[in-house]
Amino acid sequence: MKTVIIHGQNHKGSTYHIARMLADKVGGEVTEFFLPRDFSDFCIGCAQCFEKAAEKCPHYEVQQKILHVMDEADLIILASPVYVYHVSAPMKNFLDHQGHRWMVHRPKPEMFRKQAVCVSTAAGAGMKSTNKDMADSLFFWGVAKTYKMGYAVRAIDWKHVPEKTKQAIEKETTKAANQIRKKNGKVTPGLKTKAFFYAMRFVQKKIGWNKADADYWNECGWTGKKRPWKS
Repeated sequence: MKTVIIHGQNHKGSTYHIARMLADKVGGEVTEFFLPRDFSDFCIGCAQCFEKAAEKCPHYEVQQKILHVMDEADLIILASPVYVYHVSAPMKNFLDHQGHRWMVHRPKPEMFRKQAVCVSTAAGAGMKSTNKDMADSLFFWGVAKTYKMGYAVRAIDWKHVPEKTKQAIEKETTKAANQIRKKNGKVTPGLKTKAFFYAMRFVQKKIGWNKADADYWNECGWTGKKRPWKS
């Protein structure tokens, strides 16, 4: 398996250790990126990626190292500590740049055959909303199966996390890793994802608000009989 971890911070705190623990248990090839170290250009809202092409984004080239690995991976792990009940600013910025990949626009066919995990930690609370920030993008990218793992670690660094909490994390990451390996190469999108895909297919086929999107769907054959999860 190929796993990519996109960390929403540069430091190696509790969130980092849990994401890395899970990836190591899944096994195979693991590639990591740290934000903002590996990508820090803020979206300027020019809408060129939506209206014309992803290549028109002024930050297109600098993203490609991350996106190439992400598109090639079997498993995507998005990991962010809780910042005021949401993802870190670097993670939010990275996800903002991928809006053109949402199903309403031009989703990548590879995504419909991938698994993903959202990992978040906080001293106390906010993991649910933080994981939702990341899971929303994964859903709209078309990712077939997404797991959410959030932990109140009661500490600001990994070495001070209570031993009981670490034991629970060990157990849950082992269980998740086993499920991920079992489903690798066999996962397909659920009913909700397929329903949204067909709704967007109708829009692109019958309405075609945005020419760049409609052309893309036609070129992929999705307005006809082809489906990305069957490729």
